[in-house]
Amino acid sequence: MPRLLTLAGAQTGPIQRADTRAHTLDRLIALLEQAARAGAQLVVFPELPLTTFFPRWFIENTQELDTYFEREMPNANCQKLFDRARELKVGFYLGYAELTPEGQRFNTAITVGPDGQILGKYRKIHLPGSVEPRAGSRFQQLEKRYFEYGDLGFPAFRGAPEWNRPVMGMLICNDRRWPEGWRVYGLQGVELMVMGYNSAAYDPNGGESESAELRTYHSTMAAQSNAYMNATWAVSVAKAGDEDGSGLIGGSCIVSPNGLVVAQAKTLADEVIVAEIDLDDCLQGKEKMFNFAQHRRPQWYGRIVDQVGAEAPE
Repeated sequence: MPRLLTLAGAQTGPIQRADTRAHTLDRLIALLEQAARAGAQLVVFPELPLTTFFPRWFIENTQELDTYFEREMPNANCQKLFDRARELKVGFYLGYAELTPEGQRFNTAITVGPDGQILGKYRKIHLPGSVEPRAGSRFQQLEKRYFEYGDLGFPAFRGAPEWNRPVMGMLICNDRRWPEGWRVYGLQGVELMVMGYNSAAYDPNGGESESAELRTYHSTMAAQSNAYMNATWAVSVAKAGDEDGSGLIGGSCIVSPNGLVVAQAKTLADEVIVAEIDLDDCLQGKEKMFNFAQHRRPQWYGRIVDQVGAEAPE
């Protein structure tokens, strides 16, 4: 008997620095409602969709920086989203900048069930960019300055009964490019990976070797290859377009356990993509090609956890 779930990716266009929280939340709610009309039971929003992507700015004033962070979730700034989702009986994945009671700052995501309860929480581990700004650059990538490395690991969790209780995992943006996190989830039997991103349409390290087209290709390829190698469905959702004069790629997609793109965004604007999936499609890969119990040889994988940088033979 199939285990069906209707998924939606709620890509957003740019969210400008001058946009109000209320205006942005109304956009997210409109996307949620559009997805619900299309039958979606779970809606995936991008990384940090409540504000502009503030790590591109060098912000020295702590009081200003704090305006981009959430001290609890939900809170007054986004309660309307939680309430509307519960009314529609739709769950969602939401990224946000988290400021803990102890003063720690994380790039965080949660998955919320159709009853409004938080089912899982993840803090981004693979932070890109730098601590110090690059001299002479108009835009920065300062996630290492504004966030601490995630400290929750890669905890899989069960989705809601209404979704046929998939084994779920979460990633955020740059995490999707690193196979280690996917494999840790794979070893927990993941059937559905959800993730949001804000990826620059240019080389964030200041080079000119990567076009928007190439970076979009890499984003899609990362979802396809890792979904295939871990026999899981994957939903990868962008904030896209010209945000504060800085380009962001789109390419939001839903990918099957065979690595096939079954739905993909066509614009750099607010856009909903939807697909009905069968969670049991994961079984082919999990029981054959990627039957880990039969084929893995972890005694030879020590370098993956014992070594950080590459070390070439002499």
